[in-house]
Amino acid sequence: MVSVGIVGTGSYVPEKVLTNFDLEQMVDTNDQWIVSRTGIKERHIAAPETPVSELCYQAALRALEDAKLAPEELDLVIVATITPDFVFPATACLVAERLGAKKAAGFDLQAACTGFLYGVATAAQFIATGIYKNALVIGGETLSKILNWEDRGTCILFGDGAGAAVLQPVEEGYGFLGYDLGMDGAGGSLLAMPGGGSMHPASAETVAKKMHTIQMAGSEVFKFAVRIMGETALKALDKAGLGIGDVDCLIPHQANTRIVDAAVKRLGIDAGKVVVNLDRYGNMSAASIPVALDEAARSGRLNYGDIMVMVGFGGGLTWGAAVVKWSKRGV
Repeated sequence: MVSVGIVGTGSYVPEKVLTNFDLEQMVDTNDQWIVSRTGIKERHIAAPETPVSELCYQAALRALEDAKLAPEELDLVIVATITPDFVFPATACLVAERLGAKKAAGFDLQAACTGFLYGVATAAQFIATGIYKNALVIGGETLSKILNWEDRGTCILFGDGAGAAVLQPVEEGYGFLGYDLGMDGAGGSLLAMPGGGSMHPASAETVAKKMHTIQMAGSEVFKFAVRIMGETALKALDKAGLGIGDVDCLIPHQANTRIVDAAVKRLGIDAGKVVVNLDRYGNMSAASIPVALDEAARSGRLNYGDIMVMVGFGGGLTWGAAVVKWSKRGV
């Protein structure tokens, strides 16, 4: 088993910005209410004609450039998303074709907001066992397309974007050191989009009932998130033989500042080590962690040898954490 690490990152968000003041004109809410309860000030929204594959493609280009890797060298492309271009073909196939990744295998992976963590954990196993050498993992979402813009409990929370990471073998002792992944299907109905699948196929009735939009039991999801974020991070650290005192950088899923603050408090980690950008992007589901990762890497917050933890939760219910010893040296 060889060590596997992240050797390149990239991200992309649409140009259009939707502020809280814009939302005041659309739904019964206001800037103060949104900021005090979520910490979100604005989010990026994809144009109606822009599919998630476009955001994924742009993030992928940046990650490949950062890794100094040509698309034709890719062996594997994984896209984590709950807003694919189509039910099939997989968005990974569309992105790989645009990139020119002619020899890559690929597939989509769906674990909601935890999707990127499931994606890197999966890709890393292919590389660690020697099956593949170069993998591209993308978390991308166009959540604006599945929102009920009349529901102030959900439409204020989400934004669009994509983040990508290139994984390769790295020097021994660096890269991914431990993972913790989990799910609890009993909580599946707490955060879901009921319409469009084989349970409730698309019909005039499902559209009229807004079943093709995100449905969320906010208070229940909040309680679950606060508990699980700390638990899964500590489990992943324990599997890596480390403790919270060893962590140099924590990248949590960017869902809500109250959730992040509560998790940080439970973990007892210095707030200065925590990457938070949700004030500018909102909750981008599977894209949240890789976009924050890219910003942390490019801003110098991640240095060679740093212990970094990525942790998240999402619909399913799912959760996960990954511990990484940063192997990428500065320019």
